[in-house]
Amino acid sequence: MDYAAIDALRERHPAWRMLRATHAPLLLSFLGRFFVEEGHGASPEGEIIDALDDELYLRNGEDPENPRFKRDAADYLAEWASTDSGFLRRFYPLGTDEIHYDATPALEKAYSWVQSLHARPFVGTESRLQTAIELLRQIAQGTEVDPEIRLAELQRRKQEIEREIEQIEADPEAGLLDITAVRDRYQQFSSTARELLADFREVEENFRALDRSARERIATWEGSKGDLLEELVSGRSRIDSSDQGRSFQAFYDMLLSSSGQEELSALLERLTTIDELKADRSIRTVHHGWAEAAERTQLTVRQISEQLRRFTDDQIWLENRRVLDLVREIEGTALALRTGAPPEFGLELEQAGVDVSLPTERPLHSVRPASEVDSLLPPAEQEDVDTSVLADQVIVDPARLAARLRNLVPERGTALLEDVVTMYPVEHGAAELVGYLALDTDDIEVTTDEQEETVIEYDEAGRSMRARMPRVVVRRR
Repeated sequence: MDYAAIDALRERHPAWRMLRATHAPLLLSFLGRFFVEEGHGASPEGEIIDALDDELYLRNGEDPENPRFKRDAADYLAEWASTDSGFLRRFYPLGTDEIHYDATPALEKAYSWVQSLHARPFVGTESRLQTAIELLRQIAQGTEVDPEIRLAELQRRKQEIEREIEQIEADPEAGLLDITAVRDRYQQFSSTARELLADFREVEENFRALDRSARERIATWEGSKGDLLEELVSGRSRIDSSDQGRSFQAFYDMLLSSSGQEELSALLERLTTIDELKADRSIRTVHHGWAEAAERTQLTVRQISEQLRRFTDDQIWLENRRVLDLVREIEGTALALRTGAPPEFGLELEQAGVDVSLPTERPLHSVRPASEVDSLLPPAEQEDVDTSVLADQVIVDPARLAARLRNLVPERGTALLEDVVTMYPVEHGAAELVGYLALDTDDIEVTTDEQEETVIEYDEAGRSMRARMPRVVVRRR
């Protein structure tokens, strides 16, 4: 980076301004502990003010004769969230009228840099080297187009696993890590876990910037609605197809899979049982923090789609209002013309005259004779009606389908529709499959992947049927 770029960062970047702030120690220590160490997300203003009041009381209690912080907690909080500072994000969440505050990526970066200034008693390097080598292996293996080379690499890894199995069978303590190697790997895991939360805030901020740009385009757009919708929809699809969007979606799907959650919970539980490691208890629930941060990021992306729907509704309202304005304008013009026509007002006719129809030339009214109506009909003959068709109606109960999904899919888990059908065979044919697609509840989300296709087989009226459809994914919230 050149001199001008660094000078611009020093003047404009919120993280740099945070380090130069007058009360930087208070700011970084309190906000870093509240949002980073304790893992709080967007929090109400009252909760943060109470915590900051306690912090100010402790700091001023160190020197009661000359307190360092003389302002109220609310004043400090408003200053840190102001446009000039940008240390916190201040907003109103949907459905509430209380101000909420959330950390910004700048706060994460400044707090992480200050933490890195501490001298670490132990710096692990072995696990990082192994991680770097493993990443290189994945890149090489994932980009190799020759299947024989990929098979040879898999055979080599298979032989290594077989040798490890033989060593453990001969010596049960073979391959165990010593406490130094365990500390090395734990240090890297702890650092990566916290960096993930910081990365989520940055990804969320990038998606929020796209949301703001969409709102600005809608507010200032003067062209046709179709052109703007095409531009906004293409921007929404670019989010999903970008490297950042695809990587985030892959992480989100892996994190919310039932098998991944069970394995991650078991591994974290095992980590906290190692007494020599003295692992932080908050690490045990770090995957819940990842899930909450990922959900907030997903919510930001969904707000862009919600903005498209609101724009369409607003445009319909504006178009209807424009029609009413035109009607009133026509009525006003008619009232103005009723008092007196303009000099050049009139109609030009090619005919020499106008046909006149006098009232006396019209025929007189003639009374029609009354008609008798016989509404009594002879009784109809009794007919044999097949009433069995009334019992042949197919009724699909959405509540029953939702109950099946709740029994099969755990909370925050996912499942494919073909797996659900395997556990609960189709009883009502295609109507039941459509019922799954139409489910819309608070805890169940049904999405389709147009890129992949699946075939579901079922029996209907004694015949074997096949339904070809996009892959359907069921998620529990």
